[in-house]
Amino acid sequence: MKRVHVAAAVIRGAEGRVLIARRPETAHQGGLWEFPGGKVEHAETVRDALVRELREELAIEVATARRLIQIRHDYPDKHVLLDVWEVTRFDGQPQGAEGQPLAWVAADALPQYAFPAANQAIITAARLPDRYLVTPDDCAAGALVAGISRALEQGITLIQLRAPALPADEYRGVAREALALCHGRAKLLLKGPLHWLGDFPGAGWHLTSGQLKSLADGAGRFRPDGWLAASCHDAEELALAQDLAVDFVTLSPTLRTLSHPEAEVLGWEKAAQLLETFNRPAYLQGGLGQGDIARAREAGAQGIAAIRGLWPS
Repeated sequence: MKRVHVAAAVIRGAEGRVLIARRPETAHQGGLWEFPGGKVEHAETVRDALVRELREELAIEVATARRLIQIRHDYPDKHVLLDVWEVTRFDGQPQGAEGQPLAWVAADALPQYAFPAANQAIITAARLPDRYLVTPDDCAAGALVAGISRALEQGITLIQLRAPALPADEYRGVAREALALCHGRAKLLLKGPLHWLGDFPGAGWHLTSGQLKSLADGAGRFRPDGWLAASCHDAEELALAQDLAVDFVTLSPTLRTLSHPEAEVLGWEKAAQLLETFNRPAYLQGGLGQGDIARAREAGAQGIAAIRGLWPS
């Protein structure tokens, strides 16, 4: 069955709200909500298709757009490739030019709306930032808490509390303080033994590649209150993460790092190849900083994950 190539848009408005439209009852997946867009025509670039479709559907002109995520999904009656872009600036007032109902929705409210199955990863991508801070492993407990507080002040909204050098009781104490600091300001993911999950309501969890493999081998259901992420390094681990339905992953190492100079790096081209068929948001990690975010997006990633590149000095 031929795969239908579709250009779709996560359109940002005031206060970060996202514009969604309801599909006609007679259409494929009729009556469900969707991100506006339409089919990419022969010899048409994805961006040109996006601009044309949003002009025809919403009567707006795209001014600024960037790649967000690609999704391949197979329905029983249709195979689709959703090429999703984030539109952050446009001219005109959106209106349902084809009579479709529209709604401006807070990003975190998107899961409350009924979308086609292929759109679920887009909903996740629309809610995630382009920076994922990983805490350094050589900080004392007090320094970790202070650093997280400074990072929040600098606008970081997604944090992984990674501190393998800390004794368990100290890590757990920092986790409780960090959760209180992040409440209402950022999403915090913890990293530790899986049996700790019930001790930290409201936290997300970042699985090591070893934990990912143990869960894939049938070690049981694992679903935190917050985001579920996993560390991946190759195609096999990406496939396991997708089967486990994690919300997002980190893929590393993209470039050589000071902490692991001996590790074999992926490089930009290999990282892009690995992400081409991965239907979840992914952060590239390893030797990257804020100046690499645009290139990471071009490679198909949500953005970057970093320690030194994001940790406040």
